[in-house]
Amino acid sequence: MSASIPALVGPDGSTPLRASPGRRGMQASLSPGAEGAAFPYEAANPFGQEMGGWLPWIRSPDGELDTFRDRMVARSRDLVRNDGWAAGGIDRTLDNVVGAQFRLSAKPDWRALSRFDKAYDETWANEFRTAAEAEWRMWAEDVNRWCDGTGVQTFAQMMHLALRHKLIDGAALGVLLWEPGNVGVGAARYATALQMIDPDRLCNPYEAVDTASIRGGVEVDRGGRPIAYHIRRAEPYDWYLAVESMEWDRVVRQTPWGRPVVVHDFDRLRADQNNGITVFAPVMARFKMLANYDRAEVQAALLQTIFSFFISSPYDPEDMRNALDAGGEEDRLRFYEGLRSQWHKGNPITAGGARIPELFPGEKIETVNASRPHSNFEAFEHAVLRNIAAATGNSAEQISLDYSKTNYSSARAALIEMWKTMSRRRGDFTAGFPTPIYAGWLEEAVETRLQDVMPANAAPFAEYRTAYSRSRWIGPGRGWVDPLKERAGAVLGLDAGFSTLEQECAEQGMDWEENLDQRAREIDAMKKRGLPMPDWAGGSGPLASKTERPE
Repeated sequence: MSASIPALVGPDGSTPLRASPGRRGMQASLSPGAEGAAFPYEAANPFGQEMGGWLPWIRSPDGELDTFRDRMVARSRDLVRNDGWAAGGIDRTLDNVVGAQFRLSAKPDWRALSRFDKAYDETWANEFRTAAEAEWRMWAEDVNRWCDGTGVQTFAQMMHLALRHKLIDGAALGVLLWEPGNVGVGAARYATALQMIDPDRLCNPYEAVDTASIRGGVEVDRGGRPIAYHIRRAEPYDWYLAVESMEWDRVVRQTPWGRPVVVHDFDRLRADQNNGITVFAPVMARFKMLANYDRAEVQAALLQTIFSFFISSPYDPEDMRNALDAGGEEDRLRFYEGLRSQWHKGNPITAGGARIPELFPGEKIETVNASRPHSNFEAFEHAVLRNIAAATGNSAEQISLDYSKTNYSSARAALIEMWKTMSRRRGDFTAGFPTPIYAGWLEEAVETRLQDVMPANAAPFAEYRTAYSRSRWIGPGRGWVDPLKERAGAVLGLDAGFSTLEQECAEQGMDWEENLDQRAREIDAMKKRGLPMPDWAGGSGPLASKTERPE
């Protein structure tokens, strides 16, 4: 038997009180002029003039993406294929995050490993790093491209492709293959290879709707952790692979001992999200409007050029209509038009390849005066480009490559803000894609090629995978707006201890040890040739009297 709820009465013991307003009270509170009083937040008001028609739905992260993913990706790809601004925005991001070279800087965590054995110290870390980076270059830059499952790209080129997929399609996808049959003299040095996968192939088997366990091709456990990926065996729109395109492979995320198998990287915008979204999604409509406006202005200017003048007849339309209705006049009008036609055919006078117009008696030239492009076109275009730049993390000048209105201060500020975004993109991308690949490759390298730098009592790789695989990735340099000022500032930072040579070199896409080795070789070459030492080599300039010379 349920307990009864005591009625609420007023102070006089007779008037019932309501805990919340009833329907009539709500209707009264929502009467005209009282909408604002009913909602503590203006953003929740569904009746306001500004937001009355703005009623978006609440959806799950996968519900927002998976249902509409193909349409958004198709539009994003079309933009990059056919719109110069979109293609430029992607290229600038790729150039700043990955660049032409994408180099490994191994950073084994010897402090964590030393808890297993004291043989792991800083000296060991330097030896391991040098050996691991050398072996990595042998794999990543193999001239026969054995690092690539398709045998066509170096590792840096595959990272360029992976980030491109991530920006345009929303996700980067790859599978670490194990191909021991390729290892041998004159063939692969390692059995590990990376197979890049088009994100379109990651989807639910037979294109079924999402379920509690499979969402957009990603199979998750009860806690939401990805455990496997369902990948089509062929692209869905290749007719010659129609059978394979309707077959799926279930590929586990990692082996039982923790070696990565599938590498799936995307920017998570919400918790419980299992796939990514194109970087153009927030500005796609503006991109399309700008493209349409730009095309319309160009077409209008072209038409103005083609039809900049015309030849008019002395007969207006009303005269022609009256003539056609007047029997005998019709014959005279036709005779007149025939003479005009014969005249123009028989007078092709040219000078220097240009025809000189000679008018028939009674004709005159009329011109078309129209201002194209529109006077507001440049301002509108610049405003839209700034909106697009804000969404992609670039500056408007980078997307348009127009620096004609930029001074040093604004260029420097834009560069600093842009570099923050690019550094964050590089950090997210390297943590999600190349670092797991390096960890998978390093497991094989430790077992086969790096035994000579491992301690006698080596820590198990599977248990200390994170410590062994700790690394940084060196991409393109940040560059300078004013090299003199900024390099002087870097030197001051080094002298004051605010920065390190490694940090300064990494910001410019260089390896600090390679720089020191090269400088040592250059100093040695100057000494052998009896050249005066410059300031950076410890001398006092090219005219120094105390320059050390060979004996």
